[in-house]
Amino acid sequence: MVVDIPDKFYFKIGEVASITGVKPHVLRYWETEFRMFSPAKSRGKQRQYERRDIELALEIKELLYEQGFTIAGARKHLRSRKKNVDTAPATPTDRQYLRVLRKELQKLRARLP
Repeated sequence: MVVDIPDKFYFKIGEVASITGVKPHVLRYWETEFRMFSPAKSRGKQRQYERRDIELALEIKELLYEQGFTIAGARKHLRSRKKNVDTAPATPTDRQYLRVLRKELQKLRARLP
C-alpha cells in the first residue's frame, strides 16, 4: 500500500489518523504496545509525529490488519527487522540535523553587530 505523506516536519494525531486510516485512539494504544512508536510531544503535550512515525504506523497497520499478525507477533517482527537495520550505516535524523543547524545559526547570530 502506497500512501502519499505530505512534506512536513511534524504532524498532529488527527493528520496521522487521516493519512493512515487508523483512528487516533488506536494510534495512542499502539504507542503503549510498540516502544519504537513514540512520537515527540510539544510543550503543550500534543503529539508531534514525524515522517518515520507515520511510516512505522503504516507498517504496524499492514502487519496487524493485512498480514494477520497479533500485537506480540508484530512487535517481535519489528524488533527483528530493527536488528537487521542496526547493522546498516546510520543516517542523521531530521531532529539531529535541526539541532546542528540551530547551533550554526546561533553562532552566526552571535557574530552580528
